[in-house]
Amino acid sequence: MEMFLYGFMQRAFQASFIISLIAPMLGLFLILRRQSLMADTLAHVSLAGVALGLLISINPTWTNILMVIVIAILLEYMRMLYRTYSEVSIAILMSGGMALALFLISLNQGGTTLSINQFLFGSIVTISMQQVWILYLLAGIIVCLYLIFRKAMYVMIFDEETAFTAGLPIKTMSILFNVLTGITIAIIMPIVGALLVSAILILPAAISMRLSKSFSSTILIGIPITLTGMLSGLVTSYEYGTPPGATITLILVTVLAIITIFKRLAKVFKTDKSLYKKQT
Repeated sequence: MEMFLYGFMQRAFQASFIISLIAPMLGLFLILRRQSLMADTLAHVSLAGVALGLLISINPTWTNILMVIVIAILLEYMRMLYRTYSEVSIAILMSGGMALALFLISLNQGGTTLSINQFLFGSIVTISMQQVWILYLLAGIIVCLYLIFRKAMYVMIFDEETAFTAGLPIKTMSILFNVLTGITIAIIMPIVGALLVSAILILPAAISMRLSKSFSSTILIGIPITLTGMLSGLVTSYEYGTPPGATITLILVTVLAIITIFKRLAKVFKTDKSLYKKQT
């Protein structure tokens, strides 16, 4: 096909394969930790990093990564500060980050509206080879850490007090997880956009949870689901000129709706079949 002849599409497809490996892992942990909105917070705050990079004429990728690392660490400390009301820390950082982003954008009078819009809504032409290589490195780190700390993270997710009593470095593990999530968001944001990047992490895990009850199999099922949504979304975005983030999200939402309907119909059919057997 013609699209595969373009360098930006080749880079976008490479990024999609890598994202498909790490999104289900991060998304599942976010859901199980009741931190689905954390991804949204980091995505919104990362706009401040983009605006800072554009303001001081530095590659926004690096200022973006720096910003999300700082916010990810701060988010964990604020979560500990507001332990009983952990959602307060998310609300504070999200509003503060967006305010900072708008403030920095207003300081730049050089006409960066187009660049900001690309990061807001995503653009398949913005992904660079440098970002692809960062994604490769990031995927390797996440997979290795998952294999090493899988059991420890499992304990921390469901019983943080037990994990602390067992001597696990829960604060360090939580900060590291937040930082990796933030960097992932910062790298894939140019493709899918800041407004919907959290959906790319959460939706595949939410869909695979409907199909499997096992921890590992949920991640394995989530990989082809993410890949299907990413690739089909990119192709549709290229053909019709739609925002890639919105297109990918709509495809994943459609998949979730279809699976939910089929599971509901299967449950009703099974119930009716059981009643029929009892009557006969």
